[in-house]
Amino acid sequence: MSIQKFAFPTTIHFGPGARKLVAAHLLEAGCKRPLLVTDKGLAALPVLGEFRSYFSGIELDVFSGVQGNPVASQARAGAAAYRAHGADSVIGFGGGAALDVAKVVALMAVHPGDVLEYAWDHPQVRPINKPLPHFVALPTTAGTGSEVGRSSVISEDDTHVKRIVFSAALLAKAVFADPELTLGLPANITAATGMDALTHNIESYLSPAYHPLCDGIALEGVRIAARALPLVFREPRNIQARGDMLMASMMGAIAFQKDLGAVHSCAHALSTVAGLHHGLANGVMIDHVMRFNRPAAEEKMKELARVADAPDLIDWLGNLKSELGIPAKLNSLGVKAEHLPRLVDIAFADICHQTNPRPCTRQDFEQLFAAAL
Repeated sequence: MSIQKFAFPTTIHFGPGARKLVAAHLLEAGCKRPLLVTDKGLAALPVLGEFRSYFSGIELDVFSGVQGNPVASQARAGAAAYRAHGADSVIGFGGGAALDVAKVVALMAVHPGDVLEYAWDHPQVRPINKPLPHFVALPTTAGTGSEVGRSSVISEDDTHVKRIVFSAALLAKAVFADPELTLGLPANITAATGMDALTHNIESYLSPAYHPLCDGIALEGVRIAARALPLVFREPRNIQARGDMLMASMMGAIAFQKDLGAVHSCAHALSTVAGLHHGLANGVMIDHVMRFNRPAAEEKMKELARVADAPDLIDWLGNLKSELGIPAKLNSLGVKAEHLPRLVDIAFADICHQTNPRPCTRQDFEQLFAAAL
């Protein structure tokens, strides 16, 4: 594999070693005091120290206060770290949580108020009307595709309800997608993030919204992930498969500009109520929701099965979950019957199912969660 350069929707440097190009890129953009935003776990690993070694002559500071599903207080602390460093740019380094926080750190570095006041559904949503600091992104997982996204998912600290800040202003100026950064992912994180990427591609393709460009990207994303995900799970040092999953992840995030579906509404509820990893929640729920969707999306599901080289999409998803160690049911993850009312409330209030191919009522969500329990 060699480093390729292309732009969709932003400039992407893709290939092993791409991380080594970041410092020169920042200097070319006139940035000499970047703040690197990452999570607590990554900050303690050699991979971050190795990355920092490429920044000779640049005053790099690190904010490593991201952990779990990102909450508003982490974004506030990151913005305070930006100001304390006198930073002129932001580097997002990590999985979806770190990249989402990095985006809103850049936002709040130059905007007033609280980060949640910029969420699209805030009753007095604030405008994003100032140029953001230069922001670049380096994904270390292959799942959310947040590096190419124009949204940031931040939870309320007290309720853990997810809020979405959405603006083209949040797009990274450049992405450095280096599959070598994903080589150290544990098997369970490889599986969960891989299922997240696959879910993005599948749900965006099934969305009834009109967007043929995204449809084409989503189908190709499923084709790539269907072959690469089982391979990278079996052979975690396979750099080609790691690169394929990194590409499928970005493709899923680009495609879901078209919108998502009920799998994500369920996953958002599960993360809020039970603290489940987002990708794992998607992985548990996807075949249950696809079974519900089949009457409204039979032809599209046949096309998804075709690109996955499988006789039937739902059977294939069930077998893939088993191969990756993704539980078939929620009860093995600590979800209990008493959680169901709140799960239903949050899933039904979530915007994602509004573009599900089959409309979802509260009763439908009750049945979906009960079947998955």
